[in-house]
Amino acid sequence: MQSQGKIAVAGATGRVGRHVAAVLAERGHDVVPISRSQGVDVITGDGLAAALAGVECVIDAATGPSADQQAATEFFTTAARNLQQAGQRTGVRRIIVVSIIGTDRFTAGYGAAKIAHERAMLAGPVPARVLRAAQFHEFVGQLVDWGTRGEVSYVPRMRTQLVAGRTVAEALAGLATEPGPAGAPFPEVAGPREESLVEVASLLASRRGYPAKIEGVSDPADPDRELYTSGALLPGPGALLAGPTFEEWLDSAS
Repeated sequence: MQSQGKIAVAGATGRVGRHVAAVLAERGHDVVPISRSQGVDVITGDGLAAALAGVECVIDAATGPSADQQAATEFFTTAARNLQQAGQRTGVRRIIVVSIIGTDRFTAGYGAAKIAHERAMLAGPVPARVLRAAQFHEFVGQLVDWGTRGEVSYVPRMRTQLVAGRTVAEALAGLATEPGPAGAPFPEVAGPREESLVEVASLLASRRGYPAKIEGVSDPADPDRELYTSGALLPGPGALLAGPTFEEWLDSAS
């Protein structure tokens, strides 16, 4: 594999970004971490141009503090605009973006915010490529915590093919160094098998001893609620499928 120069990771301290930075460093790349803790802010633009000086590729794994559609859309489109503008000024040659399998089917919520993110990045002057990933193993615990009310956690009924953050990071690193044509059909990465979110949340709860019960729910006010159970979030036939399974991941983390 040829050297690709400096690679910047936006969201380098986040759920996937920290794995991306580690994978790239292990592969011998010069990694530039972009995060507020490093003095670089993709929303205000503070420190961004200096951080991107000499960078050839940016991997955008940054996420905002809110899952609300409006707030998330504003975060993603602002970050995309700033990364594109600063990248064009500093000579960045390509940007790799992590997104969600099935996000183009959503009309509301976080899924709609991610499709706005994809479009904003693809419309910019720096060539961009999007990797769509299944829900992360690491996301299950967050959903359980968000849904906990006393002894019960209410989690969405969802068919998914959960994937480890590290596995997604390896796929992003591969696109950064062997990017393929910008704007090409979106590659997908997912775990090795379909799983029920309610079942894996129950497994997680039993392992850590709380909450006492997991209950699957569906929001009748959500216009996209059928997507969660219809298989719309499952990978297509050409997706990269890679372990570990959720249970294997839990075993390795314990």
